[in-house]
Amino acid sequence: MKVSKFITIENIVPELKADNKTEVLKELAGVITSNSSNLNYQKTFETLQERENLCSTAMDEGVAIPHCKLHGISNIIIAFGKSSKGIDFDSLDNKTTSLFIMILSPENSSKKHIQALAKISNIFKTNNFRNNILKSDNAEEILELITEEDESKE
Repeated sequence: MKVSKFITIENIVPELKADNKTEVLKELAGVITSNSSNLNYQKTFETLQERENLCSTAMDEGVAIPHCKLHGISNIIIAFGKSSKGIDFDSLDNKTTSLFIMILSPENSSKKHIQALAKISNIFKTNNFRNNILKSDNAEEILELITEEDESKE
């Protein structure tokens, strides 16, 4: 699976304004829904929040993958946001989270949803890649880095 085909430059936030977990979900949900006419912001945010309430989607090494399945979309949509200062996202290692990759999947797409989660986890496990993303300050460069890393993991 090529996750880079599900992310667009419009869905990349080089520096999040958010200061906490709820604000991250709101900001990235807002970005995605403003670029997808068939998505409702409130429903998207609430579904992400419900998923996050089950168990934090923050892993370790400063990476979180908030995700959910939504009715009304036909393909996976991915957004990315970075916080240079780091945000408490209830991570496994109890450290702040800086890299947020949000995945929205069609309601009946369990296999693709799991494949996207696995591929994102694989892409963002490389320390050098994460450091390059953290140094980047523009959406074009972030998209290029994600695409290159995605290609190298095939």
